[in-house]
Amino acid sequence: MSFRIRLRQRLVYLCNPYATKRSFCVRVMKIIYHCFGGSHSSVLAAALHLGLIDKNKVPGMSEMMKIPYFDKTTNADFGSIRLMGIDEYHNEIYVLGKKNLGKRYGNILMGIAEILGVKEELLTVDCMSRVNWSMKIGGFTSRRMGWVSLGRPVLGKGTEAAFLDLVNLVEITRMKVMKKVQVR
Repeated sequence: MSFRIRLRQRLVYLCNPYATKRSFCVRVMKIIYHCFGGSHSSVLAAALHLGLIDKNKVPGMSEMMKIPYFDKTTNADFGSIRLMGIDEYHNEIYVLGKKNLGKRYGNILMGIAEILGVKEELLTVDCMSRVNWSMKIGGFTSRRMGWVSLGRPVLGKGTEAAFLDLVNLVEITRMKVMKKVQVR
């Protein structure tokens, strides 16, 4: 049995047990939030998507530090797709640090998904458009330089300032998923 067929068999379609001909099934998606380091904006966006933090309240640094993977990425984590959790619709939510590959990484992932025949089940979300300079400087200082005590406060202020932009990105992503998953 080929890899493509095995992968297809693993895709789960959740259907209404009382479905009629007019009912529809919902396709389960794999959503990958990605940013430069895979430690801040993508992790926060994934946490928002999963409901791990309240989208109506800007979290403080202590609350952000409780999020899995937040400000904990190492060099070994770059390029690794890490599962953050499964949302209420059974979509798998992942995070990824891509360094300076920019949009090319999302294109690579979508190309591989297309080759495997699962392009409709994958959504990549670039979080870099929502990252401000404070987040970049604080993240670099904390993760790359290892000066956590200097970088984290700057990162925290930047993240608080960008929080509503990240909430907006997650809401846009949820709407895209809702459009993609309906199979008639």
